[in-house]
Amino acid sequence: MPFCLTVTPLPWRAARWAVLALCAAQAAQAQPVAPPGKSLLAPSPGDAKRFHATLEATRFRALLDSDWEWRMQQSPEFATSVGDHRYDDRLTDASPEAVARRQEHERTQLKALRRVDADVLTGEDRISYDFALQDAQLAVDWQRFPAMDTRVLSAKDGVQLDLPAMMADFPVRTELDARHALARLRAMPARIAQDIAWLREGKRLGWVTFRASLAQVPAQIDALLARPLTDTPLLDPFRRLPDAIPADRRTALQDEAANALQTQVAPAFAELRKVVVDELLPASPDDGAMSAYPDGAEVYKLFVRDQTTLALDPKAVHEIGVAEMARIHVQVAAVMKAAGFGGSQAEFAEQLAHDPKFLYPGADELLAGYRDLAKRIDPELTKLFQTLPRAPYGIRAIPVYEGADAAETYSAGAADDSTPGWFNANVVALAQRPKWDMTVLFLHEAVPGHHLQAARAHELVQLPMFRRTSDLNAYAEGWALYAEDLGDDLGLYAEPAARYGWLRAQAWRAARLVVDTGIHALGWTRAQAIATMVDSADVPRDAAEAEVDRDYVWPAQALGYKLGELQILKLRQAARDTLGERFDLRAFNQELIDHGALPLPVLERVMTAWIARTRGTPAPAEAR
Repeated sequence: MPFCLTVTPLPWRAARWAVLALCAAQAAQAQPVAPPGKSLLAPSPGDAKRFHATLEATRFRALLDSDWEWRMQQSPEFATSVGDHRYDDRLTDASPEAVARRQEHERTQLKALRRVDADVLTGEDRISYDFALQDAQLAVDWQRFPAMDTRVLSAKDGVQLDLPAMMADFPVRTELDARHALARLRAMPARIAQDIAWLREGKRLGWVTFRASLAQVPAQIDALLARPLTDTPLLDPFRRLPDAIPADRRTALQDEAANALQTQVAPAFAELRKVVVDELLPASPDDGAMSAYPDGAEVYKLFVRDQTTLALDPKAVHEIGVAEMARIHVQVAAVMKAAGFGGSQAEFAEQLAHDPKFLYPGADELLAGYRDLAKRIDPELTKLFQTLPRAPYGIRAIPVYEGADAAETYSAGAADDSTPGWFNANVVALAQRPKWDMTVLFLHEAVPGHHLQAARAHELVQLPMFRRTSDLNAYAEGWALYAEDLGDDLGLYAEPAARYGWLRAQAWRAARLVVDTGIHALGWTRAQAIATMVDSADVPRDAAEAEVDRDYVWPAQALGYKLGELQILKLRQAARDTLGERFDLRAFNQELIDHGALPLPVLERVMTAWIARTRGTPAPAEAR
């Protein structure tokens, strides 16, 4: 600062301010004057980069939000299931015009994602980007095969199953909810007519569901329509009307719903049945392999990428399955030896399957058995996880009309916890549900399987909604199969019969790799596939037939189980090897589920980064 000199005596306070003013003026004269419009503060090189990164992250999140809003509008049933009730009064528009609009949106979304500078995204934003880009690319790739839009009906999916299931889980808390349920009921005839149009288009293109599966659909429709009004799932919301609705209005709503079912919905289902019997079954092929359809080989490759999130050659997947079955058979032999059984594996399986002590006499007893399992397993979950979800789950019977072949499933609760999750148990085929098979089923479908993972994902409010509600096949089913393995960590397979149940389930999933690729890519016959399930996985013949028919109508879906589980087990072994005594199973499992369902390549990067952080070393660049 320049030297300051006062020349005129002043009172001390005035003199002080005069000195300060003079010094400030002299200091200002001594400083360089900034050119007009220029800041004295020169921006650092990092400022622009940080601003750009923030802008890209904001733009990317807005892109995800707008896409989510579009998904809710386009898929009202899905919106309801996740707790968004703005569109409860409508069903998905499946018209060709609506499908074309959705495809245009998918192409636009992919272009928008490619314009995002992904290199500046970090943390969960980068994970979301990698997931969203893969999802968007897959959606556009499917547009190369328009015949896939016609695959709307089989014994495993279709309006005859989806619409009743949707109504059975429809939330009714107010009279407005009941009105919305009534609107959906009345919308069913138009929705069924749209599917009939797609089925006829599929016939024109040579894509009719294969006979063994399609032949079961008329009986499913018959069983649905034969149920009395007091028991049909199509009217389930109107049996749950809240007492807050006056009695006369409850009666009026019930009468309106019954009338709509009898005069509109039932005739629409009857028309669907007629089309299946008169038009589709005569054209239905005996061979449902993808290779038997136009462009089927290429379609199957895309199904494999869709269902596994991996670009795998079907023959390589087949060989993985063969190796897994051989490994598991060695373990089954050890169980037989421990049990003191000297016969063959098939004889051991036959003995366990028909031993009366392992069978429940009735449906109520079977459901009670699952509830007892829940009471045993729930308190043990703290040994496997650091944080457990709050959302409850229940245990209920699968509707009888779905048939004896219906497999146990999980129905997720809403993302806002307004509805619970459900473990759906088959109580019809009691002879196919031995007690030693129940533990792995429960671990898979309920906890720590689908319910625990899905409920935890719903609670991850820092994630975008598409990740909180994702049920990506390879991750979701891979996790559920890994959840069966966690039963061993809890000591649930100490008894030989229970351990055999776990290993048989493992062999079953390994056989799926062999059978699915066999029928769709390697020229296997249905009989050959069924024989492999029976001989290699100890699956009863009727269950093996249902399994193979499922593989025909859900190509590559069965691959996700084993491939997902093997990826998780590979990551766990890598964590054990790297961390040694610092490995914590609870922390590892928590990290696996605390990002929602992810494509397997993305999951590997996430877990590799976690291993590096836990070890205290920088993560590899590709894992950050």
